[in-house]
Amino acid sequence: MSSLDTIRQERLAWLEWKDIKPMREALSSLPQFKNLHVTLEDCIHVDDASVSSAVRNLVHECAQKLMPWRKGPFRLFDTFIDTEWQSFIKYNLLEPHFDLSDKIVGDIGCNNGYYLFRMLTQKPKKLVGFDPSALYKTQFDFINRFVQSDIVYEMLGVEHLPLYEHRFDTLFCLGVLYHRSDPIQTLKALYQGLNQGGELFLDTFMIEGESPVALCPAQTYSKIPNVYFVPTVQALFNWLERAKFKDAEVLEIKVTDTNEQRKTEWIFGESLEHFLDPKDPSRTIEGYPAPKRVYVKAKR
Repeated sequence: MSSLDTIRQERLAWLEWKDIKPMREALSSLPQFKNLHVTLEDCIHVDDASVSSAVRNLVHECAQKLMPWRKGPFRLFDTFIDTEWQSFIKYNLLEPHFDLSDKIVGDIGCNNGYYLFRMLTQKPKKLVGFDPSALYKTQFDFINRFVQSDIVYEMLGVEHLPLYEHRFDTLFCLGVLYHRSDPIQTLKALYQGLNQGGELFLDTFMIEGESPVALCPAQTYSKIPNVYFVPTVQALFNWLERAKFKDAEVLEIKVTDTNEQRKTEWIFGESLEHFLDPKDPSRTIEGYPAPKRVYVKAKR
């Protein structure tokens, strides 16, 4: 057994955790579905007029047990999962810049697989999602019970890319880099995960400025505890260069607003509106510049 297989086995055991196991049991109680009508648009929509109201209620109850829902939205029969993020905004921003037809594609930090499901419309050769979260894996399995795709979901992280069984033509790493305490090593792992000539699509928090510097938050950034570095665009480009990427280009710079990220009944606790200074929404609650993202494409 390879070291990667050992990690896979260890992480599958996470699905038995006491907070996850009831979710898995709810999932296994659902019937098998066939010939559902699946629409892979802004809201991933699944329906079938022949599905009974009892089954529809069961689906709704299962979706509620799998909270909180961050990425989406999804509509499963009568259940609209109004996720915290309107993830189609990011996906639709990036989609004009990539062609995944017949390519081997990976999404690093894929959450519940929303972007992967959207990517199915481009008919890639293979889709692989990486995310070590037992909750997100369970949400993916729930959605895929209806979509019935052949997406591969790995409970692995970016650090496992250099060990992976194959390389990728295209990698997405969206909203991950600022969670890594060593961003250059993370970019090196992404580089190693790509085939020669492969493309990386990356988005991360940024700060304004011409100098190649990065904000290093003290304890939290926008109430997020695990944000380590928020670079200027030039600093990010220098990181990419150190990781041997080439032809880096900015696709878009966008302020995160309360249309894209907001509190809904499908999450717990607070969201973006609670993370900003109530007197000055251009600053976080800690006094840092409010979240702004840079979207970048680079090549191996």
